[in-house]
Formats: sequence, C-alpha cells, structure tokens
Amino acid sequence: MKNIFTLIEHRRGEIRNISFELLTKARELSEKTGGKVTALLLGHQTQTFINEIKSSAHRIIVIEDEKLKDFNSEYYKTVLSNILTTEKPFLTLIGHTAFGIDIAPALGSKLNIPVSTDCIGIEIDNNVVATRQMYGGKLNATINFKDSSQFLLTIRQGAFTVSETNLSTEVTNIPSPLKEDLAEIKFLEYIEAATGGVDITKANIVIGIGRGVKEQENLKIIEDFAQAIGGVVGCSRPVADSGWLPKDRQVGSSGKTIKPKLYIAMGISGASQHISGMKGSETIIAINKDPNAPIFNEANYGIVDDLFKVIPALKKKIEELKQ
Repeated sequence: MKNIFTLIEHRRGEIRNISFELLTKARELSEKTGGKVTALLLGHQTQTFINEIKSSAHRIIVIEDEKLKDFNSEYYKTVLSNILTTEKPFLTLIGHTAFGIDIAPALGSKLNIPVSTDCIGIEIDNNVVATRQMYGGKLNATINFKDSSQFLLTIRQGAFTVSETNLSTEVTNIPSPLKEDLAEIKFLEYIEAATGGVDITKANIVIGIGRGVKEQENLKIIEDFAQAIGGVVGCSRPVADSGWLPKDRQVGSSGKTIKPKLYIAMGISGASQHISGMKGSETIIAINKDPNAPIFNEANYGIVDDLFKVIPALKKKIEELKQ
C-alpha cells in the first residue's frame, strides 16, 4: 500500500494554508495509489490544530513537545527522520516555504531518499513524476525519479486548490524522541515582516497592475477604482522594481501568493512567474489591449481594450449599483 504523508505547517497558533493544499493533493493521489493520507503534526498543545485538520486525512500522527512549539529545523529533522524511517511512506509532501526549504534537503540527505523541490505538479504511475519550473518559469520540466521505495517533494504555495472532505480520522500520538535542547540552534523570537499597512494576502479583492499602467502618475486612477470596489492594489514585478509600489505588494513567484475572491489583472501580460502567485484566485478578470496576452488563458472573464477606457466605465457602474 502506497501511503502519502503531509507535514502540517503552523505559525503563531495558525495552520498555514499550504497544509490544506497538500492534504487536498494527497487525497487525490491516494485514490491512485490505494494508500492512506497521514498528516504529520509536530507542536505543543496541538488540540486546536487537530480539530482543524480532522476529517482532512485518514490518520493524524501527533508529536507533542514544548520544543516543537516553534519551528527548529534540527528538531524537525530528528523527529521526521524517525517517523519516516519507521512508517516508510511512499511519498512525503512538504510545503515549499521557509520551513520546507530548510528541512527537506537535509531530511532527504539523512534518509538517502530522492527529493525534488518547488514542484507545481505531481503524477503517480508506478513511480513518482513531478513537474517544476525552470529558467525563471519559462519552462516546465518533468522530473522522473529512479526506482525508490520513498520520495520527498516540496510543493509551491498556490499550486493546488483546496477542497473539503469528511474522512474518518484516526489520531495517533507518538512520544517525542527529543531528549535534550540543541545548543547550536535556538528559536529566539518571531518578527513579522513589515507590510506597509496593506496585506494583499488577506484581501478579498485585489487589483493587480502591470506595465500597461504606463507611468506612476496613473496609479491614482487605479487606487480610486480599488477603493470604489473595496479592494487593494497589488502589482507584477516590473511595477515593484520601478518603485511605483512597495515590494510587499508584488504578486508572483518572487513576491506574494494570494487567493482572493476576486483578482482583476490590469495591464498585466501574464508571465508564468506572476501567474503562479495569483492563479488560486476564485475569480480572475483580465483587462489588456493585447488579445493574445497569456493572462487571458487564466482569466474567467476578459476585456480586450485600453484599461483607461474600461476603468471609468466600471467605476461608474459600481457607484450606480451602490446607490
């Protein structure tokens, strides 16, 4: 039986959304492997987390230890290597986050199992086949592994859409193998990155702007429209690199991954790097003069026209509907 394990990532008392994405993909793959999905939960006072992921996996393995309250790669490597050696899952999925980037290569090296990072697709035949981007997202590469009994992948945030399920879940508590503190690495404090007052990852409506905005002075038109619709303004990399908006507004593989209810792309051509950061949006509307712009391949609705003609008409209609 080819079982699939996923690592539940949590930070400051909250499970990160990547964990639910991994569980969704793991359930999909388990239908092909005939195996079960197991969620690995490392932490301290984890009952709230257990309640959140219960029914999302066939089994939850819980390791309770105060040393695991905050992420420490050495502690995680010790605990996970013990579990994976004992349980021998066919496939283990970890988010391609700061956590995953830190732990996965070291874990793969310690266990001597194949690892592929920053994957955006997974297929299982007799073996695991992963898809990841290369050359700055210009090319998708298929990764075929040599025969192995175990595989480890890190998955890009936003690569898979979350879906709910209602599985019957077994909770297994395993004693922590951690016996002493590590003098080399210690968690001191968590410092939240400055967001400049706007957090695009928490907004329900995001207006994304690209080169089509033409110049910084035109931002006022976009910001007025965003205010009228109740949204915030994000951007593609060229806009952030030009200094028109702060870096924390950038959407894409080198910026933020967002999943708003509505994403309106204005003057954005749709490079793969940008698409990877917003394709999880519930509804995508694209406005671009170029009918062949790649952004239209991702959009639910598209408008082929000059955005400076479209915005006033949209804003007027929104204001009429509010009356």
